[in-house]
Amino acid sequence: MKRQEYESPVYQIKAIPVEKVRANAYNPNVVMPPEQKLLELSIWEDGYTMPCVCYYIEEEDIYELVDGYHRYITMLQSKRIYERERGLLPVAIIVKDISNRMASTIRHNRARGVHTIELMTKLVGDLSKAGMSDAWINKHLGMDKDELLRLKQLSGLAELFADADFSLACSK
Repeated sequence: MKRQEYESPVYQIKAIPVEKVRANAYNPNVVMPPEQKLLELSIWEDGYTMPCVCYYIEEEDIYELVDGYHRYITMLQSKRIYERERGLLPVAIIVKDISNRMASTIRHNRARGVHTIELMTKLVGDLSKAGMSDAWINKHLGMDKDELLRLKQLSGLAELFADADFSLACSK
């Protein structure tokens, strides 16, 4: 008997009206406001580059999120993104029971990884050397001034401070 070829859900992305999508009740993932703001900027600047993952509930004619809650919320909260995308959310559909959907949610959340200090320091250095201003780096990487300063200090490269304004505090 010939084994059927497997096709990943990503090859069948659908544009689903965001009103037909709902959050699941079990996702423990939280995104802090600065990162949520950066996600909105990322979607605005780059578009949706990753689909949300949903399970279709036929009886309700609704798509329940397995992964992508914050991308979904961004469309609901950002009028400019909602309008540009015509209210359509890119969705990959999986067919799994509830236990396996829960496990899938956690796998998606945990597989994203974290940024290492060493690589972020190098990246900030490379951007500074390429002529990007501190303001540009702060905006496009979602960093505040203190975080950028710490990364520049860690680099140990004096030329990264060319864009900085330093003044001595006077005491009487």
